[in-house]
Amino acid sequence: MHPSTCLLRLNGTFIEDQNSCQTDHCEGKSKKFIVPLVISIVAAVALVTLLSVLIIFLRKKWRKQTEVVNSTASNNEELLKSKNRPFTYSEIATITANFNTEIGGGGFGKVFLGHLNDGTPVAVKLLSSSSKQGYKEFQAEAQSLMIVHHKNLVSLIGYCKEDDHMALVYEFMANGNLRQHLSETKETVLNWKQRLQIAVDAAQGLDYLHNGCKPPIVHRDLKPSNILLTEQMQAKIADFGLSRFFSTENASHILTSCPAGTLGYVDPEFHASCNLNKKIDVYSFGIILFELITGQPVIIRSTECNIHITEWVRPMIEKGDIRMIVDPRLENEFDVNAAWKAVEIAMSCALQASKQRPDMSHVLAELKECLGRNDQRVLTETNSWEMDPDMLPVAR
Repeated sequence: MHPSTCLLRLNGTFIEDQNSCQTDHCEGKSKKFIVPLVISIVAAVALVTLLSVLIIFLRKKWRKQTEVVNSTASNNEELLKSKNRPFTYSEIATITANFNTEIGGGGFGKVFLGHLNDGTPVAVKLLSSSSKQGYKEFQAEAQSLMIVHHKNLVSLIGYCKEDDHMALVYEFMANGNLRQHLSETKETVLNWKQRLQIAVDAAQGLDYLHNGCKPPIVHRDLKPSNILLTEQMQAKIADFGLSRFFSTENASHILTSCPAGTLGYVDPEFHASCNLNKKIDVYSFGIILFELITGQPVIIRSTECNIHITEWVRPMIEKGDIRMIVDPRLENEFDVNAAWKAVEIAMSCALQASKQRPDMSHVLAELKECLGRNDQRVLTETNSWEMDPDMLPVAR
């Protein structure tokens, strides 16, 4: 008998029922197969549905973000068009109220206060007519400087080149320049922390010009009057790259007809070799740092003779008394270790041989450490005062 054959008893006799047996067996196997299949199909449909919903959601989100980015880019482009653009000479005259308020000046020309149409204050520098460049060259240089942006660089927002008239439009700096704040006639005196912070700010701007711009930009006329201060006393470097507007056909021409620094701040090696490089600015920065530390001008004048600040400070450094070096107007309110560190940095920057001077990236790192030492000293003194019972006020 076949193993799958079923026996039925009919009138006392057993007979084979193959159909009955096969149906029951197949139904059992079919059920075992169909249930997992249905579950798999439902799971697959659910997964496909979920993925479709997710893709639709992500597409909508991406589309919205793209619209926002495009809108922002469009707005920024409109803003740039409204500010970073050439001005006509008549517009320059209107902005400055016919050159009514002079706020500064130097080797490149006079500076006037101006206001854009939206009321934004600006500084308008009228350049002298000594440039040999044509309009296209001037325009290319100005536009290249307008894309140089850093928090410690004064922003150039426009320019004018019309016939013999040349002008640059800068952001306005409310607190003037560093030279004004270091002047003996200034009633308010910069404290030690402010001086260190100004040095760090200026170093950051210079480091960006040297190491963040391709090709590097050498300032060539760094001095306190070219370090401007915002309303919050943040320092920004001005007039960077300005010498590039003027003809530099050869080195002798640079020294004679093209501004290449200010007396006292010019690298002595550059005078001898005319080798234009980044270390020129490092030397100038060292001199400025000495001025911040000592409060003395770069050329100290007396009835007997005029002496450079490095010659004035050198014998005092040899004596080892930092209080003879630091600006007496601070009334000894400074950290001695931070002051010596600042003097060491200034000395290294002002070395005669340019190869021995550090890169601005190194100078910046050292100044930040110097500022950190000063802050730590202030914090330590504050904590010791708060925790010392003898220093606490006595209740009466």
